[in-house]
Amino acid sequence: MFGGGGGMNPRKMKQMMEQMGIDMQDIDAQEVIIRTPDEELVFSDAEVQLMEAQGQKTYQIVGDPESRDVDASESDDAAEDAEESESDSGVDEDDVELVAMRAGVDEDTAREALEANDGDLADAVDELE
Repeated sequence: MFGGGGGMNPRKMKQMMEQMGIDMQDIDAQEVIIRTPDEELVFSDAEVQLMEAQGQKTYQIVGDPESRDVDASESDDAAEDAEESESDSGVDEDDVELVAMRAGVDEDTAREALEANDGDLADAVDELE
C-alpha cells in the first residue's frame, strides 16, 4: 500500500495515515488471551495497538504467546456464554448490535429486521437502509 515503506520516516507515515482517516494508538495491555476451541494463547507483556479506520477497529498484538490447553469445563462455560448472548427470539445480541450500528437504527428495529430475515445480517441491513 505504501510501496516499500520500510525506510519511511515514522512521523511521515503517521501524517499520511491521519490524512487517510486512520487513527492509531498504543494500548497499555497487561495480558491478552485468545481462546480457540483447542487452546488459549496468552500474551504477557504484549505490545497492543489499536487502529481505527472508517469506523472499524483493528487490534494488533505483538509478542510471544504461551499456549495452554483448554479444559472441557471451560469449553462448556464458553458454550453457555454463547447461548446466553442470544435473545429469546434466537437472534444473537452481537448481530443485533452490528446491524443497529451499520444501519443507524435502534436495537429493537435491528432485532425485528434480523428476525424477518432469518438472522441474515446483510439482508437485515439492506432492508433498513
